[in-house]
Amino acid sequence: MKQFKFLMPFAVGVSMTALLFSCNSGEEKKADEPAKDTTAVKAPEPTAPVKPDNIMIVIHKVANYAKWIPGYEAHDSMRLAYGLHSRLLCRGTKDSNMVMVVVKMDDAAKAKEFAALPSLKDAMKKGGVVGAPTIYFVDMQRLDTTVTGTSRVLINHKVKDWDAWLKVFDADKPNRIGAGLQDRALGYSVGDNHMVTMALAVSDMKKADDFSKSPELKKKMEDGGVEGPPTFFYYTVVKKY
Repeated sequence: MKQFKFLMPFAVGVSMTALLFSCNSGEEKKADEPAKDTTAVKAPEPTAPVKPDNIMIVIHKVANYAKWIPGYEAHDSMRLAYGLHSRLLCRGTKDSNMVMVVVKMDDAAKAKEFAALPSLKDAMKKGGVVGAPTIYFVDMQRLDTTVTGTSRVLINHKVKDWDAWLKVFDADKPNRIGAGLQDRALGYSVGDNHMVTMALAVSDMKKADDFSKSPELKKKMEDGGVEGPPTFFYYTVVKKY
């Protein structure tokens, strides 16, 4: 009994010592653990959309398409010398002898220089071009390559203010879709954002034609500040270069 009383303080001391070392051991282990990185992972910065290439559009009538096309393609090296790269060859929907060519411009000044060449006029005359061509030098702002289909319409008109017109145009997109039209390309004349050029894919020619003559569209154009009547050219893409 005396021996048991003697051992009690020793046993309690050992227990307290073991508990103390156990607590210290846990704290030391936690201290050795690497600190967690709480730095938030930043999302990648959004990339700016790539601006579409500027283009030159030429529309003219030919006496015979089959005779005109070989001469046009034979002058490709001449166009390349002025930084012009063939992109589309199109024919009018209502008159297949109305031809539209679309070329990418490396430099608008060089493209205008090319368009004024006497040798170009001679080549066009030799190829059977009837009358003077209509030429647009377009500073492209939008291009949606996901919009497909070979039936399209080219629309040109003048606006008082590009930004004000664009807001009205964008808001009216559901009505264009309802008329079987999808926005394909949009821009304005090089050095003049009052002259607008756009191309839309057409899934229903009758709906699109009715829409172009509708009072609703006329009102929207007035709201957007369109000046004067627009021009519409319905065409079919026959070749992509």
